[in-house]
Amino acid sequence: MHPKTAFSDDAVHMMPRRELHEWYLKHERPLPWRENPRPYETWLCEVIMQQTRIDQGTAYWQKFVNRWPDFRSLANANVDDVLKEWQGLGYYSRARNLHKTAQIIHTDFPNSHPTALNDWLLMPGIGPYTAAAICSICFDTPVAAIDGNVLRVLSRFLGIHEPIDRPSGRKPLEEFANAWVDPENPGRHNQAIMELGALTCTPHAPDCANCPLQNACASQQMPHEKGNIPPFKQGKTKVLDVALNFHVIVHDKRVLMCKRPDNGVWGGLWAFPSAEHPFQNQAEPFDVPEALGNQLVAKGPCGSPVKHLLSHRRLHVQFWLWESPLKNTSNLGDWKTWEEAEALALPRVLERSWEDVKKSASQNASTTTA
Repeated sequence: MHPKTAFSDDAVHMMPRRELHEWYLKHERPLPWRENPRPYETWLCEVIMQQTRIDQGTAYWQKFVNRWPDFRSLANANVDDVLKEWQGLGYYSRARNLHKTAQIIHTDFPNSHPTALNDWLLMPGIGPYTAAAICSICFDTPVAAIDGNVLRVLSRFLGIHEPIDRPSGRKPLEEFANAWVDPENPGRHNQAIMELGALTCTPHAPDCANCPLQNACASQQMPHEKGNIPPFKQGKTKVLDVALNFHVIVHDKRVLMCKRPDNGVWGGLWAFPSAEHPFQNQAEPFDVPEALGNQLVAKGPCGSPVKHLLSHRRLHVQFWLWESPLKNTSNLGDWKTWEEAEALALPRVLERSWEDVKKSASQNASTTTA
């Protein structure tokens, strides 16, 4: 038996590993981090590409590499600059963990980098997949890198009908993946399976006729209507509708901006003062900051309402314009010109609505405070 798996060596050796690798050599996409795979570039790629389209992620990867070409330069960067470059990708805790990891590596591995799987697993925000991808690609560690593409390919290949988001479904996939990994070139093997999932064994339209695994695939003959072939999941978390009010408070051609706490949604980013409530299908300017008391002058809605989808919440966003006769509100945030505020690291929902809100505020505020 293969160590730590239920698959015999003979059974694993019969799997079409060679066909998979030959397919990969013909169809591998020319991605920049594959040209000369090094730990920094590979790590950066794996963090950025989580839940990000390859075309969008490549542009961000290039920006980061151009500005911070190694662990040392990223470690010495200002975290606000890192968040600003990350703006638009979402999941901002990843950007903060990226910065923290660079600082740890620069301190603990001066002029070098960790090479052991367990060392990478100790880094902030790095889980089993990312650590395995880095170590297999850069250091030939024979460990399977299991992401969504790999789970999809292998669940179909093995005909696993148990939910892959439950141990009964995921465990056999992990066992097989680690048994099947090529000990001579684990990085190429892992990337080949991921590439197959991205290009051929896609979620909704698998191209079985051009798949190198077709002759041994348990799902090849199944009807390919949605829901008929693996992978299967237990169920998705219900999306909660939430009303979010942003208070656009202006004074003397400046706008009040607040830096959000590191923990929570949009942690470490800048935004207008805000408040959330259960969505009631109506817009009301609730929860104005108490520190301003009755000093604010309500000017009404500011810009168009928008909807913004987070992982488990659907935000119904409304902007409200207020004029403040006071500038002494340092306990609430910082007064910024519109140009200064726009240069801050902002949540995507503000970035999208910025020009609309700015134009509305300029048109509707009094001439002395707009």
